[in-house]
Amino acid sequence: MSAGNVVALAGGVGGAKLALGLALALPPERLTVVVNVGDDFEHHGLYICPDLDTVMYTLAGLADPVKGWGIAGDTNAALQMLGRYGAETWFALGDQDLATHLVRTSALRAGARLTEVVGRMCRALGVAPRVLPVTDDRVATMVDTVGEGALSFQEYFVRRRWEPVVAGLRYEGAAAAALTPEVSAALDAAALVVFCPSNPVLSIDPMLAVDGLRARLAGVQARRVAVSPIVGGAALKGPAAKLMAEMGMEVSPVGVAAHYKDLLDGFVLDVRDAGLEPRVRALGMATLVTDTVMNARADRRRLAETILDWSKTL
Repeated sequence: MSAGNVVALAGGVGGAKLALGLALALPPERLTVVVNVGDDFEHHGLYICPDLDTVMYTLAGLADPVKGWGIAGDTNAALQMLGRYGAETWFALGDQDLATHLVRTSALRAGARLTEVVGRMCRALGVAPRVLPVTDDRVATMVDTVGEGALSFQEYFVRRRWEPVVAGLRYEGAAAAALTPEVSAALDAAALVVFCPSNPVLSIDPMLAVDGLRARLAGVQARRVAVSPIVGGAALKGPAAKLMAEMGMEVSPVGVAAHYKDLLDGFVLDVRDAGLEPRVRALGMATLVTDTVMNARADRRRLAETILDWSKTL
């Protein structure tokens, strides 16, 4: 099943699901998961990394199977106590999850790089593949809204439940942020780069905005494929479809493929969108039509294995 070394670009629940599928299909030393940091933020004095944690918990077998994020069976006693003190409770902090944020914040304040901290946590949780933040520098996704001005990503996504109409997105700090040496080395050694079915403008674009990544991907020797997060005209989870429509993108696999144009050799569409395959091919990409919905663990492995096999033909 091997396709050589694989780098997966991931963020959010969809990205974490395929990352797990790849982890099930590949020896751990062959897989590196590079994760978005644009939704990282500080809350109650803690440095929180939602995408990194979702990927880490999923690969560790700890993620809540219903929500897709957070830790299964976690309690919220600390959050309830915060509420009694009159502190903000709009961002859910589970009790076990809180330990992750405490350890990470302490290590960062002591001078550790985010890459180092994530590595320690993954080893402690038994995560074998490498999980890397795309950069150790701070990048913040800002959402410019119609009528409410600029909102930080978590204010838009969690506090406002992605209700405001979006006029544009900015990735503050990205142009000055540097790829980590670990990410650069992983790309140099990769035979395949997989854009997971993550939100293209909230999860993948903040990574592409980091100085050097887009150019590196455009010129990398590895095969490059993406999996559509849009199935049947809708996002399986989250605001991808709403955001794409508000930003003038076609809400379809074609819109996603066009967004990544010049960065891909191949594109994966769901069987429900098979009729759009000729339009994706017209963009200059090879196509794979398969069932991309990953409800169960077996679905995630099946999709990963299908992609790995197909990628060898590109």
